[in-house]
Amino acid sequence: MISSKEDISINIIASATYGTSISGGDKIFIEFAKNWAEKGYKVNIYLSDDGLEMCRQHKLENVKFIIWASNRYRKFGPILNYIFRTIKGLICAYKVKTKCNINIIYSASDFLPDCIPSIIMNSRLKNTILVSSLYLFAPNPLKSSDIAYRGGRASFNLKNLVYLLSQKISYFFILRNSKLILVANELDKKIFVNDGFSPKYVIPVYGGVDLKGILEIQETKNKKFDGCFVGRLHPQKGPLELIKIWELVCKKNMNANLAIIGDGPLENQIKKEIIKNGLEKNIFMFGYIDGKEKYQILKNSKIFLHTPILDTGGMAAAEAMACGLPVVGFDLPGYKYCYPHGMLKVEIKNIHAFSEKVIELLENPELYNNTKNEAVEFSKSWDWPIRAESVIKKIEEQICSVPESP
Repeated sequence: MISSKEDISINIIASATYGTSISGGDKIFIEFAKNWAEKGYKVNIYLSDDGLEMCRQHKLENVKFIIWASNRYRKFGPILNYIFRTIKGLICAYKVKTKCNINIIYSASDFLPDCIPSIIMNSRLKNTILVSSLYLFAPNPLKSSDIAYRGGRASFNLKNLVYLLSQKISYFFILRNSKLILVANELDKKIFVNDGFSPKYVIPVYGGVDLKGILEIQETKNKKFDGCFVGRLHPQKGPLELIKIWELVCKKNMNANLAIIGDGPLENQIKKEIIKNGLEKNIFMFGYIDGKEKYQILKNSKIFLHTPILDTGGMAAAEAMACGLPVVGFDLPGYKYCYPHGMLKVEIKNIHAFSEKVIELLENPELYNNTKNEAVEFSKSWDWPIRAESVIKKIEEQICSVPESP
């Protein structure tokens, strides 16, 4: 058995990363890489040039970066960009060489630019352990029951269809080649188990929080914001529902203030909706921010509004809980496992029930304090070092079964 970390190479393939805005899967691989590098593992990350910028913005150090793809492919549109990055990653994967006795190959997502190169590396290198990730099963734009399950926001277009079909391909290879699979929650774990994968090696990750960084920020006594939202301004995160909810809150309390942290494709539409509904003095948009600046706003807020209508977990609510905020969210199936505590749940897309729950928290000190205390205690299990350690232990179980190279 190989026991020395110097004998082990962790190769993270993240060439599907687009732009500098971070997704949940990106956050997971970056935080895992940070913790594993600190423990002395050799960590190599194969990514795009814009992905490199994202990693540097999030202070990922003590790892080796290898550029596989360029953001110049983006000018050809999302679908051709996706194809080009997959082909480039496939070619580069054939050229990878390593002197380590054990090679852990970690695909940061199920996207083909990550999945296919990881399969190639796994087949070429000796003594490999393939760790695959699939954090969100694509909704079927042709299946009405799937649309309802995912919150009723799926729509048919070529991009959605390509996403679905490409995931079918990656799922086929992930199921047949992986030693360990990272998923978002227990519901997704059951899908792999039902298809024959060992439940012992399907790990619901959920995400994590930077408890150390959060504790360094002092909580504000006289909070400026009654509510706060953190997330990408994308249909699946429910930002349009968020504006409608806050409009209803303001009908009860005309001075209620909401902080919105995040950017995305609906940003301009959100701004128009704010003006249209006369909420310019009630809603403040901060764009994409992270780290201490984000925690300062969270700790200057009373309640966290978690409005995704298509989600399997998400880390934003856990960060808010760690900052001392009770959370209100839509009752998505995965939240039964992801957020059993600290979140008051309402029927999906029922904006009236959501706004009423927000108002109830603001007006009922006992409910507020009980939910807040529950949230803070629950968030302690989300600390990134704990999450990273649990995954590396599962990997080490697999390492024990890998023979030393002759």
